[in-house]
Amino acid sequence: MVKKNVFIGILLLFLPVVTVHAESQQTKTLSLPECISIALDNAYSVKKAENARHLSGVDLLRSYGNFLPKVTSSASYVPRSVNRSYASYSPLSGIGSDTAINTTSRSSSVDLSVTASLNLFNGLSDYAALQAALDRKKAAGFTLQRARETIAYDVTQHYYQVLLDQELLDIARENLKSAKDLLTLTDRQFSIGLKSITDLYQQQAETSNSNLGVINAENQLRRSKLELVRRLRIDPATEMALKPVNAAAIGKLSPEVDITALSASGLERRADLKAQSLERDAARQDVRRIAGARLPKLDLAFTMSSGAIDSYQTTMLGQTYDYSYPPVGTQLENGIDHAVSLNLSWTIFDGFMTRYNVESAKVASRNRQLDYEELKEGIEIDLKQVAGDYRAAFARIAAARQSLKASESAAQGITRKYDLGASGFVELSAARAALFNARSTLTQALYNLALQKALLDYTSGGLDIEDNNASSH
Repeated sequence: MVKKNVFIGILLLFLPVVTVHAESQQTKTLSLPECISIALDNAYSVKKAENARHLSGVDLLRSYGNFLPKVTSSASYVPRSVNRSYASYSPLSGIGSDTAINTTSRSSSVDLSVTASLNLFNGLSDYAALQAALDRKKAAGFTLQRARETIAYDVTQHYYQVLLDQELLDIARENLKSAKDLLTLTDRQFSIGLKSITDLYQQQAETSNSNLGVINAENQLRRSKLELVRRLRIDPATEMALKPVNAAAIGKLSPEVDITALSASGLERRADLKAQSLERDAARQDVRRIAGARLPKLDLAFTMSSGAIDSYQTTMLGQTYDYSYPPVGTQLENGIDHAVSLNLSWTIFDGFMTRYNVESAKVASRNRQLDYEELKEGIEIDLKQVAGDYRAAFARIAAARQSLKASESAAQGITRKYDLGASGFVELSAARAALFNARSTLTQALYNLALQKALLDYTSGGLDIEDNNASSH
């Protein structure tokens, strides 16, 4: 009895925790703009592009700094310096005789210096480096924009996939319900002798197949939701429901697409093409920057320095002589030296290193040009292909609607015949399968049109992320 009471007490203790956890797992309803906004905040590719843009800004600041003077300073303090040497000395004539004696000097000193240098000419390398940094800074911004567009399209694609799988699941469940109802009717007809045992078994098999279709559709929906969660980078345990898309807006889409105008606007708006163009221009500036090493370099320098001796002592022939100096501060103030200089340097031969660097930069520039041309041609081809798929999506919808209308009429007629015993189970099963496929095909065709429209906008560079984000708040 005591153990039972302890168990009940523990159960009551943990019951509030379980209740709170269950309440925290409420279903979260998200719209497409909200999903895009969440993905843009959490996507690693966007964060990497933002980091690259930040670094390009720092590189631009460094390029501006090349036009400013370079200032360096140095300071040294020698608390004890001991120097030993030999000097000629005679008690009669003093230093300068043929007698060599050992002398020891001990001192401590302070030295300060400041140098400012300004490059006046280096073959215009700094100017080329600045232009390259400006181009790369702009290119990083366009790369970030394209990364955001890619994330938005990827999320849109999987958002539509979840909605499509949800509707396919609903169709499968409705088909299962219809199969169960027909199984009940067949069982009653078998009981009164209107249907054979074979018809009953076949209907049972058909119902089992419909149940299997529901299981497969549920599994596919689960996988689609997880793929969307992967791109949103949210807690996988989050129960998520999606708002339906605007069917009216999809219905207003026009199949007419001016591929010439679309191609022209796409080449003008595509952010990755703009980034590639700027990277190509930056590579050309790199060639000029490196080639500047062939020309002389001229620097203007200004140096100011001062030094002081804190103590100085000499020992010679057993005698120590101390030399007195003014205070260190006075020496540093009164002993300031300065110099202005023009320094010209010119590398006559560097073992063909500059030649190699210039040729490497030229190869990189040509490769950038090839990348630009390849991307440009790819955009034009992709636009033609996507525009064709977009127009074909309307034809698929029209054909799917006609198929659904015919399948519904055929299924209704065969069902009436089957109920009266004028048609067999094979014909009924085929008609119901055709109806199920027709409904699924129409649903897929409608979502395919929405996806093709998003793909068309993405390929042409017209995917407006800002509007989507604004509508989500």
